[in-house]
Order: sequence, then structure tokens, then C-alpha cells
Amino acid sequence: MNTDDDATGRDVEGGARRKAWDDEARDALHIMPLTALPLETPGLQHARLIKNVRLQTVIEMFNDVQTGSGQVHPHQVAVYFDSYKDEVERDLVLIDKIAHAASFDVYTSRIELRRLNIKVNDHQALTLSERKRAELTRYMQVFTRPLIEYVYAGEELQIRDVDDLIRMFATPNREDALRNLRMMADRLDIELMEIPNFLEEYGDIFLSLAYFRKCLDTIVPEVQRFLTWTAEVRDSAEIKRDFRLGKMLDDINRDLTDISTSITGRFESFDNRSKDFWRDINAATFRSIRELITSHHVTIGGVLCGLAVKMDLWKTRFARGGGGPNRRLEFIKSEILPGLSHIKSLEQSARTSGV
Repeated sequence: MNTDDDATGRDVEGGARRKAWDDEARDALHIMPLTALPLETPGLQHARLIKNVRLQTVIEMFNDVQTGSGQVHPHQVAVYFDSYKDEVERDLVLIDKIAHAASFDVYTSRIELRRLNIKVNDHQALTLSERKRAELTRYMQVFTRPLIEYVYAGEELQIRDVDDLIRMFATPNREDALRNLRMMADRLDIELMEIPNFLEEYGDIFLSLAYFRKCLDTIVPEVQRFLTWTAEVRDSAEIKRDFRLGKMLDDINRDLTDISTSITGRFESFDNRSKDFWRDINAATFRSIRELITSHHVTIGGVLCGLAVKMDLWKTRFARGGGGPNRRLEFIKSEILPGLSHIKSLEQSARTSGV
């Protein structure tokens, strides 16, 4: 038996599990890997902040198929690190600051950490994983196609992600493309050599929009399925006996429908504004669309995060649908209703303030 090979195999397997754990956190709306923060407590860096179904922030110490998710309130975490009381106390100051963020997606997290003047350990922890970026290629084509048509006059080019765009435009292979890039630089009021930096910023802004759009396209159909599921108990004896239960279901139906309709409308507005930019490329229109999209990151992240954790729990608890009226009503009251008003107020604040 070769113990060295066994040890190497365990290290490789452990590294793969660690990467999968970290990548899941980077790509999720409701998880922040604590590797991103400059924490002092050994072991705590390997935990992660998550939003639970009631939209409370907890620390997830572990998550395993057999044992489930080990979650503790931030102020209870000290019992796990008796030997590092001072370090835990200092770390909790940082954790408390970021715990109030509406979402832990990488875009909202970047904004919140900058706002709180919190330095980060690992900037990679605040970017989407390679797998997620590849998954978003279809969504990004909506934003990369106009750019290619503008510079390469509609030539068929294989673009996998924004990095490909940056490399292609950094060394254009046709005179017409170079002339178009010079024209773009003039209209954006930047030097030709700054085009790759512009493309990187353009790519990150629209990658964020693609990410949120993919989340929206996944979540909204689940909300519709959930509403159908709740409607199935509308005529039950329990509802007929208690007017308040019927009103609760009606209120939840109305709120979830309004939230879904409103946030979908925001994305349609982004699509229209991005088309406007390519119709009239200049520094002002780019600055305008950049500020528009980034100003919506926090509210979009918060709304989608709230809906996602609730729909995920519903799918887990009722994987095959079904469930008697009492069981459904208890789930709706205990898991869906708490925090729903927060999601609604986030979406309303964006709608009324234009953010």
C-alpha cells in the first residue's frame, strides 16, 4: 500500500471539494465566502456568510450531504474558537458590518465592502467562477454582438467571453476594424490604447447584467409554479373556515406577482438603454448606462436573493409538489411570509427612486 499516493489523492480530492465549495459561494446570490475578508481567526476564513430563508445573516460552518448545513448566528461563533477570543471579537466587527447587506452576490458585495472601507484578502473571491462565466456566454452575446458588428461590420467571430473580446480588440486584424476602433475611441473621448480598459469595464458591467438576468430567468418561473401550488389550497376547508388565511394567500400572491413584474420591467429598461448606447456611442451615454446598471445592483441583488432562498427551500421541502393544505399553509406562514415585506420594500424603493 502506497501511503504517499493515498495522501496525494486525499489532498487532490480535498482541494477539489474546497474549490467546489468556494465556487458555489462566488456564484450564489446568498453566500459570501469569508476568504474574501481579512479575518484573523484560523478556521473562520473557511466558513461563509449566508442569507437564510428569513433573510437573516448566519455563518455556515459546514455543509455536507450527510450532516446538512451547520449554521450559527455570528455572535454565537465564539464558542467554536475558545483559544482565539480576541481574534474572534475583532473579526465579528467586520462581519457585523457586511451582515446587513441585502445580498451576497459578488457585485453587491463589492459595492458594500467599498462603502464600508473594508479591505479584501482575495479579490478572486469577489468574481464569478470560470464555470459561471462560461454559463453566461449566451446571455453576454446580447451585449457583445453590437460591439462586434460596430467594429467588425458583422463578421462571424467566435467569442466565448469578454476576455476573448479584449484580446481581439487589443490587436485588431483588419484595417477596417482598426479604423472603427479609432472612431470609437474618439467618440468615447479616450486614447486608442485605452480601448482594452474600456472593454474590460464594459464587459464587467454587462456580465453583471447577464448574471442577474440568468438568476431572474431561473427564479421567475419558480415563483409562478409556487403561486400555482398555493392556489391549490384556496378552496380547502381550512381557508373557508378562516378568512385571515385566505387574505394572507391573496396578499402573498399579489406581492410576489408585483415584485416579479416590477423587476422584469427593470431588465427590459436596461435592454432598451443598452440599445440606445450603440445607436449613439459617446462618453456620456456610456457613463449614463454604467451608472444606471451599477446603481441597481444592490436592490436587484437583494430582491433576487430573497426570492431565490425562499424558492430553493420550497423546492427542497416539496420536491414532488403535493403536501396537504395544513402542511402547505404552515410552510407559507413560517418560511415564505417572514421577510417578504423586506423584498417588497426593496423593489418598491428601486421603483420609486429610479434605482
